[in-house]
Amino acid sequence: MTKITAYKDSGAENGTVEANDSIFGIEPNNNVVTDAVIMQRASLRQGTHDVKNRSEVRGGGKKPWRQKGTGRARQGSIRSPQWVGGGVVFGPTPRSYSYRLPRKVSRLALKSVLSQKAADGNLIVIDSISYDKPSTKNFAQLLNKVGADNKVLVVVEDGNDNVALSARNIDKVNVVAPEGVNVLDVINVNKLVVTKAALSKIEEVLG
Repeated sequence: MTKITAYKDSGAENGTVEANDSIFGIEPNNNVVTDAVIMQRASLRQGTHDVKNRSEVRGGGKKPWRQKGTGRARQGSIRSPQWVGGGVVFGPTPRSYSYRLPRKVSRLALKSVLSQKAADGNLIVIDSISYDKPSTKNFAQLLNKVGADNKVLVVVEDGNDNVALSARNIDKVNVVAPEGVNVLDVINVNKLVVTKAALSKIEEVLG
């Protein structure tokens, strides 16, 4: 089992916790991680780009000149693509860039980044984080004590809304539920902070 340093909610060390080797102790597969990142970034694209084709641009209802006898090339509309102000041929139109990887591939990518964080010592487990009311000051102090004060992803169990509210005004700190953990978010942070309850949920989902 992979051993990870655990902390109390006060920020003091509290021994270690054993994490599932099949999730936090595998050999990272960088190729799969790359595929997952490309997929996620593609899915974030809005795809709202659009140009007007010859049927959408304004004007051009009248034939510019008669078909024969002028000595010029025949033209049917001043909004044909070869005219200035004409429609665009094969231009971009609104579409979705999103696609999905096979389930096993997605899970392997997530396990790879989680294992890498654990191997690098950037995975921090806290017994529990709970507040009766939102407290940005207390939450910031906790992150500082455990060495997670810059670019942090905090994973807490569902229903812990006060933690999310406490982190809302802290720069480069994001709070998600165990089901919301994804490859792109994990690799974009320096530290991954997880409560014991959230750790168990992650192992349940990926195990």
